[in-house]
Amino acid sequence: MMGAKIVITMGDSAGVGPEIIVKALSLPETYKICQPVVVGDVGVLESVLESAKGAWSKEKLRLNPIKDIRKARFNFGVIDLFDLDNIDMDRLKLGKVDSMCGKATLEYIKKGIEIINSGGAKTMVTAPLCKKSIEDAGFSYPGHTELLAELTGTKDFAMMLVGGNLRVVLVTRHLPLKDVASSLSKEKVLLAVRLGVEAMKALGIDSPRVGVCALNPHAGEWGILGKEEIETVIPAIEEAKKEGINISGPLPGDKAFYDTAGGRYDLAIAMYHDQGQVPVKLLSYTKSVNVTLGLPFVRTSPCHGTGFDIAGQSKANPQSFMEAIKLATKLIGKKG
Repeated sequence: MMGAKIVITMGDSAGVGPEIIVKALSLPETYKICQPVVVGDVGVLESVLESAKGAWSKEKLRLNPIKDIRKARFNFGVIDLFDLDNIDMDRLKLGKVDSMCGKATLEYIKKGIEIINSGGAKTMVTAPLCKKSIEDAGFSYPGHTELLAELTGTKDFAMMLVGGNLRVVLVTRHLPLKDVASSLSKEKVLLAVRLGVEAMKALGIDSPRVGVCALNPHAGEWGILGKEEIETVIPAIEEAKKEGINISGPLPGDKAFYDTAGGRYDLAIAMYHDQGQVPVKLLSYTKSVNVTLGLPFVRTSPCHGTGFDIAGQSKANPQSFMEAIKLATKLIGKKG
């Protein structure tokens, strides 16, 4: 039985995205679980193959540039590439911010959505983007999550991190720490809980046990160290309990993640970006995955950035990207 068709977007051409894509698609196991097609630029991927050695070199892999998704072959050894031809290879400098790459990144995402909407694929796996390159191209998005939500008209969405036995949904995402407290609301906490519970069901956990992190040290100490728990987090938890959700909290962050990693909870809800990112990456740095919840299709990505410091050096680790592919196929399999 052939796996689901997935669209892989190339991300920022000056980063490690093209390299980890080629490395992942050089593995026979990838084609055993899915039928991948890359949206990107032929010149960029050709340069990766030219500089590569071993299993992911041009002697082992070749490109099949297409302009029609129906021309994809989905055969191991041949990378099907929906070529947008939008990178000037004479201008491209690996490891450098460039508006050309930012603009191209957006075009890959838009084409990927178009392919999914036309029935050409069921899910999307994205290589890392560079926020500065996108900003220099005249656009402003905090990250893939917000970009995909806008392009699909999705109002209610959230970011989930998966690494090892940790699954964490963030209430707030790409915000300065000073803005987190004022951005919290009962509704946002509830949304994160609800979307997280639905994601757990998609992973086969029908009645997940949810642990909710506090924002403040020691869960606020009865309001002495902050009142967000009393005014926002606890009301959201009480509402979730009324909906039949098995939920506990607010818990001090250290306790919440110790218990979740130990199996007491199936899902943790974190109040802000680093509160959720740090434990996931500490326990599973090279294999952690980001999932966008609430979209009309499944979208995953590796939990790392563009890696400008190692771009073009054949040092990029593709494990997180492979895990993103595996999780995407698992989620789409459960979703149907």
